Amino acid sequence: MVAMKSVSVGVLVEALLFGLCLSAFSGRLHAEDYHVYIGTYTGPQSRGIYVSRWDSDRGQLSPPVLAAEMKNPSFLAIHPNGQYLYAVEESADHQDQGQSSGALHAFRIERSTGSLTALNTVLAGGAASCHLTVDATGKYLLAANYTGGNVSVTAINKDGSLGQRTAFVQHAGSGAILPRQAAPHAHSINLDPQNRHAYVADLGLDKVLIYEFDADTGALTVNDPAAVALAPGAGPRHFSFHPNGKTAYVINEIDLTVAVLSHDAQSGALRVRQTLPTLPEDVERHRGLSTAEVVVHPSGKFVYGSNRGHDSIVVYQVDSSDGRLTYVENKSTAGRTPRNFAIDPSGQFLLAENQNSNSVVVFQIDPQSGKLTQTDTQIEVGSPVCIRFVAK
Repeated sequence: MVAMKSVSVGVLVEALLFGLCLSAFSGRLHAEDYHVYIGTYTGPQSRGIYVSRWDSDRGQLSPPVLAAEMKNPSFLAIHPNGQYLYAVEESADHQDQGQSSGALHAFRIERSTGSLTALNTVLAGGAASCHLTVDATGKYLLAANYTGGNVSVTAINKDGSLGQRTAFVQHAGSGAILPRQAAPHAHSINLDPQNRHAYVADLGLDKVLIYEFDADTGALTVNDPAAVALAPGAGPRHFSFHPNGKTAYVINEIDLTVAVLSHDAQSGALRVRQTLPTLPEDVERHRGLSTAEVVVHPSGKFVYGSNRGHDSIVVYQVDSSDGRLTYVENKSTAGRTPRNFAIDPSGQFLLAENQNSNSVVVFQIDPQSGKLTQTDTQIEVGSPVCIRFVAK
């Protein structure tokens, strides 16, 4: 047996600290960089989709450059393999069976440079296409059309291009506030973690509609139950699942609230568990205020939502036992009209896009409270409205 030499506690502590420092230093050396793709409304200051480089170690963005020229790429989605990007064309410039329609665009991502190569374009099935998502298999692209009040599913070919439409559902009805809710307005479409059910927040109907999704055929079938109703005049806009899949959150554009929903993975059913305001009580509500996006932190500890007009991000803490929320703060986005925003893959930073002040502003996230602190990183890009990360 080999005799063990005694080692002082001080030496052990010093060795441990040296190991931790070396590990941290090694992590900084190998920090991953990302391409950040920015969807915009095009006009005098924007020509399409822009790309910036994200330094995940320092929380910094490089000046953006044009990656693809197209009209109004207001929402983007990345293929699960990271090789393809899809964008809505939020317009009514096309005709689909006699009806006005937007379009869906497919691009190949050049991972080394971040540039985008156009693959093809297909019709979306309805006007003002505003949201899309790729299913977990990477075989289908699901899109919501706001003015059309409908949703569609399009097959994705093996080369990333878009193929034939596999499903189309037209919504019908109206909501409580006229003329704002005189017709259906499908505002977002999301899939559950099991890739079995699709959820459509319809601002015009005050409902989140639920569909069974067939990942083999790309079909949508009305679920049982078919929907969950929100408060009259709520105006549900965007939807996000908690990482555990047991809870979901919907942000309501008109009444400035976030609803906490329980989720039954087997049946697809949703049930309203809690509703909270997105603004402090002392803020006067008026027509110039509305919400936009809701995002759950990757840790599942926090939920964030954006307020247009008030120009802030609301921060909530999540109760780990039931997903309920507790208000933390409203943080100014240092700009005007925040839309979609994103949390970087490390969970350390939030990137807020200010549509009407042409900026993307970076905030650091406190890992204990979820509170936001503005950093000195900010870039200029015309009318930014969506942001997505892709590893280089």
